[in-house]
Amino acid sequence: MMRKGIKRLVVSHYVLVVLLTLVLVESVFIYSVRTFYYNSIFNNLNNHAQVSASFYNKFHSDLNVLTFEKQLPDVIESFAHPSAELQVITKQGTVLATTSGFDVREQIKTRDVTAAAQGTSGRWVGTNDPTGERIMAVATPLLWNGQPIAVLRYITSLQEVDRVIRNISGIALLIGFAILGAVSLISLALANSIVRPVNRITAASALMAKGRFDVRVDESYRYELGDLAKTLNFMAQEIVKSDKLKNDFISSISHELRTPLTSIKGWSETILSGDLEDKNETKTGLRIISKETDRLVGLVEELLDFSRLEQKQLSLDIGQVDMEYLLNEVMLQMAAKARSKHVSFQYVRKGDSSPPSIPGDPNRLKQVFLNIADNAVKFADPDTAITVTASVEPDALAVSIRDIGAPIPSEHLGKITEKFYQVNPQGEGTGLGLAICKEIVELHRGKLTVSSSDTEGTTVTMRLPLS
Repeated sequence: MMRKGIKRLVVSHYVLVVLLTLVLVESVFIYSVRTFYYNSIFNNLNNHAQVSASFYNKFHSDLNVLTFEKQLPDVIESFAHPSAELQVITKQGTVLATTSGFDVREQIKTRDVTAAAQGTSGRWVGTNDPTGERIMAVATPLLWNGQPIAVLRYITSLQEVDRVIRNISGIALLIGFAILGAVSLISLALANSIVRPVNRITAASALMAKGRFDVRVDESYRYELGDLAKTLNFMAQEIVKSDKLKNDFISSISHELRTPLTSIKGWSETILSGDLEDKNETKTGLRIISKETDRLVGLVEELLDFSRLEQKQLSLDIGQVDMEYLLNEVMLQMAAKARSKHVSFQYVRKGDSSPPSIPGDPNRLKQVFLNIADNAVKFADPDTAITVTASVEPDALAVSIRDIGAPIPSEHLGKITEKFYQVNPQGEGTGLGLAICKEIVELHRGKLTVSSSDTEGTTVTMRLPLS
């Protein structure tokens, strides 16, 4: 027996649909055959009865009811049918004469006789009680002065016709079973064509679930199965990429944490040992400890922001932001670091008036600009200027920060805003800064883009909606 699954489901559904269709078609066909044969017999008998009654009504109109019984032998002989028994019956249902010669004692009250007694032709199909066989009877009235005086009733056996109908029905059922068997085999082959690739995809996904992300599914399958295979392969590639980024991140964050911790530990042990006799040297050590502590705090804050963004828990405190004031504050805060790298900041306002205030979270936007300005200082060539530009567009305020330095390679340009991605994995940073900036800008319903070239340097542009 076929086990439960898609294969069994497909086969059973196909077979059920075809079985219901065959039952409907066979029923209509058998009914049509039966109706055709019965109507043919009725039409034959009814035509003969109508001709007989018409002949009688036309040429015996001068006779009356009293003389009708004398005409019975002539009626029986003239109006007999070669393949049916003729009965001449009174309006009350009493049989006066038959071509078979048998004496029918009981009154006949079937539907055909009742209809003929009322002046119309009738038809009746039923069982003949003496013989037990199925018969068809057709009755038509004999008229005198427009009124029925007797009934001509033709009776024929349906036994041979029913046998032919049964044979035809049997052949039709055999053909139906043959069709059902063929459909079962075809549906089984069709089910196998679906189940085999599903089983292969299932086996590959099971290996992927165990960590075998080098396994790939054949993508040549058609339609949804091909799409599913491509999706699984893409998922495996993304997981491999994510694992690589995670490992790079762990390596990077370990390096980032080790460096300040080493400095803090070294200077704190030196200060605790009391070997420093110069107060200036002690102050230098404490200053380094404070600086490295701030660096650690920044790393932890970056990781916390990333965690909040991943869990969709980062909320904004929206207010009106004076963008020009905020940018001047950022440049003032980064001035000392810029001077130490022999880099300066230059603010450019496009337009005759100050940029308008926009809705936003000033602290989060400041975080974005500080991060991008810090990157600009880090990668700018010495003795160059970092240009900060604010311009009003039809529906947004655009802020650009451009530095002149080594351009970002084109193969990295589209990925640097991804989480944990670093152009140089061995360099400083966690690869989260730009990713967090992009998320914050998008939370403001804005857009962050990065462009870089040999002649123009690297430009990070943030477009924030005016309302």
